[in-house]
Amino acid sequence: MGMVAAILVASAIGVYGPIVMRMRLPSTTNAFFTFVKQFGTGVVISTAFVHLFTHASLMFANKCLGDLDYEATPAVILMAGVFVSFIVDELVNIFVLESGILFHSLLIGLTLVVTGDSFFVTLALVIGFHQLFEGIALGSRIAELGLAKVHNSMVQVSRESSYGTVAGAGEETPLLGGSSQTQTEVSVKRKIALASGFAFVTPLGMMLGMAVLHRFNGNDPFTIVALGSLDAFSAGILVWTGVVEMWARDWLVDGEMANQNSVRTGLGLLGLVSGMTLMGILGKWA
Repeated sequence: MGMVAAILVASAIGVYGPIVMRMRLPSTTNAFFTFVKQFGTGVVISTAFVHLFTHASLMFANKCLGDLDYEATPAVILMAGVFVSFIVDELVNIFVLESGILFHSLLIGLTLVVTGDSFFVTLALVIGFHQLFEGIALGSRIAELGLAKVHNSMVQVSRESSYGTVAGAGEETPLLGGSSQTQTEVSVKRKIALASGFAFVTPLGMMLGMAVLHRFNGNDPFTIVALGSLDAFSAGILVWTGVVEMWARDWLVDGEMANQNSVRTGLGLLGLVSGMTLMGILGKWA
């Protein structure tokens, strides 16, 4: 139960931290937040490939399942996750990202409790850092909700003004004064609610693990297929979200990192690589 509380604290610090920072550092061009946001992108991409897909492949390779008739089963399930994410993208993309992370976090909470005593302490420490980093990844995106729409509208007003177009009363002008930002900005309460799902899901998984501790059979074929499928599907969700929604959208075409100066670009790349590297290292244990 003490470890449940510790994991909850690590998750909460990770996911609430970026939201608080965004409130304290409101500028969308803040250098530190650029690093944090790109760090989160690296974490999501590494989680998809190193943690989820690798674990799914190992689950389907379990000898208790025998030989798979179709060896590419984990990859097919991953593609299904990518396709579903594509179908719902722009619609509910932040919920897609969160759902992929929540599935993963629930499973690792369950896995931590049912693991052998000799590995428990090591795995618990690793999962603590894991939740901290994944929390940063999710929290940095939740903190940005609503800001892009406001920014794009202000850019549009600026462009129209530069060509001599004057906005009519009640149209674009209020954005420059900030009054329309409240109409497009997502409320802090809603952001906190989204973040809370992540903060509590791994402790919930641990409590479920304690409830089934004496009945859980990790070598049961049904359990292996169920957990492996959830891992692969979640990996597909995070592949789409991490590579397309986060990496490509930020860095290509007219993304916020596409035309930054060399210092800001370097910070963004450092954050991206740091997120990939740290989660890749943690992948050795969790």
